[in-house]
Amino acid sequence: QVQLVESGGGLVQAGGSLRLSCAASGTIFSINVMGWYRQAPGKQRELVASITSGGSTYYADSVKGRFTISRDNAKNTVYLQMNSLKPEDTAVYYCNADVKTSRWSRSERYWGQGTQVTVSS
Repeated sequence: QVQLVESGGGLVQAGGSLRLSCAASGTIFSINVMGWYRQAPGKQRELVASITSGGSTYYADSVKGRFTISRDNAKNTVYLQMNSLKPEDTAVYYCNADVKTSRWSRSERYWGQGTQVTVSS
């Protein structure tokens, strides 16, 4: 029904930047919240940032001032610009989206497959 495809991960040195993208496709009537989570080895998945369809944003304290979330509603795409990266940002990053597939359907949460971000010291 709905697929989320992420891109933009990779290996970067500390202090560097990466930009993640996540495009939603399929049967989409509307998308409310889109967000990025991350999961480091041995740790729980944590919310990094989220953005509503109206543009309201949330950031985890650990990334405030370094990461910026944005979205293109026409393209059903969410971005995460990551600057001043630190080794502790190393994780698999997952995007998600709360999607309604029709005017009458309930919103359901969909997840991307994840993209690896590795920050070397």
